[in-house]
Amino acid sequence: MDNDVSAGSTAPTPSVSTLGQLALGLTLLAFGLGHTRVIDGVTAADAVSIATYVGGIALFVAGLLALRDDGFTGTAFAGLGAFWFTWGVGSGDAVPANAAGLFLLLFALLALSLTLGATAAGPFARGTYGAMTVAFVLLAVAAFGDTAGPAKVGGWFAAAGGLLAWYGATASMAKLPTALPRRAAGRGVTATG
Repeated sequence: MDNDVSAGSTAPTPSVSTLGQLALGLTLLAFGLGHTRVIDGVTAADAVSIATYVGGIALFVAGLLALRDDGFTGTAFAGLGAFWFTWGVGSGDAVPANAAGLFLLLFALLALSLTLGATAAGPFARGTYGAMTVAFVLLAVAAFGDTAGPAKVGGWFAAAGGLLAWYGATASMAKLPTALPRRAAGRGVTATG
């Protein structure tokens, strides 16, 4: 049988990258909304199950599978899967505020590395990693300073990053636009000069 011929459905098959972006988006969205407390009675602690299983295990496995085809995506998903699993498993323990702040600050560095390394990735991946960097820094500041204000703002950045990741994955599967339209520089200006 020819490997290039599909046997069965002609629907597009989502890639491991798409699965990873969905897992990251949903986890980041739940984590962020929990920090904003915009939904009555919902806190970041309510995102522990999603963080452990979807963001931790599923994202880590997607990262390992993606390493075969794309080193950047594999590294991003495996590293962030480790973050989510560690956060989910350790969130029930009494962790000192400074230790939690340091944990978030260290993973903010990972998110910053991903933001800077995502030059070949699409705008939604870069936006997700950038928003995650800002969110983790603000949450670290909130943990170090024991203040709620930066945590809420960090939650909004995390939620925005989650929406970007979710939309990027959905757009990939549904063939929706993933780039913003560009307008011409001005009258009489062409691409060649």
